[in-house]
Amino acid sequence: MTADSITPSYVLRYFDLIGLAETSRMLLTAAKVEWTEEHPEWPQEKPNQPFGHLPVLVEKSGAEDGSDFILSESGSIERYLARTFKFVPTDLKEIARQEQLRDQQLDIILAFFIQLRMVDEAKKERRGEFDVMLDKIAEIHTMILRNNGDCGHLFGKELSYADMSAYAFYKLFVIYAVEFDADIRSLVKDKVTPQILNLIRTVESDPLLEEHVAKKGSFVAHILPE
Repeated sequence: MTADSITPSYVLRYFDLIGLAETSRMLLTAAKVEWTEEHPEWPQEKPNQPFGHLPVLVEKSGAEDGSDFILSESGSIERYLARTFKFVPTDLKEIARQEQLRDQQLDIILAFFIQLRMVDEAKKERRGEFDVMLDKIAEIHTMILRNNGDCGHLFGKELSYADMSAYAFYKLFVIYAVEFDADIRSLVKDKVTPQILNLIRTVESDPLLEEHVAKKGSFVAHILPE
């Protein structure tokens, strides 16, 4: 799970919050590479980003010409890191199975924040759609975990991109989204099955993520039933 001996260093630009960068933080930490995080002044630094938003990943090659690889979009960053550091298998179909979960999770995150901006019946309708999507992803996570032997991993027996992405997904709602909706924490916690809780525990206890948990704090205590 480590990179080659000539590994570049990385800079991850994002806001100082969970948001859409938590999985990238976990991937970089688990890969045991040199990386730092920058929190650009916003909106002053907006014009200096490739597409005017964050997160942005800068891969510093150390080349004499100073050329760096700069990548935007959270999904693209995660996929690049997951492939680079082998947190996904080599089989394209197996990769696609992991990535479809991540894409569905993003759809649910976007659905949540979209409904926050709505009012009256439109808001009620969108909230209902969000609830259905949340039920479905929890059901799918639980089914995959059971089919994988209830080992705490969605695929295989080692830490994967899908594991980290799912962990970050539930963490976003239970810890971050509560700032926008006081009821979201209890709603999401009610969806956390024993299998999902085991996934969260397994990810958090993985030695590759020890530094991340030490820095960001344990999520397990937030997800346990009160």
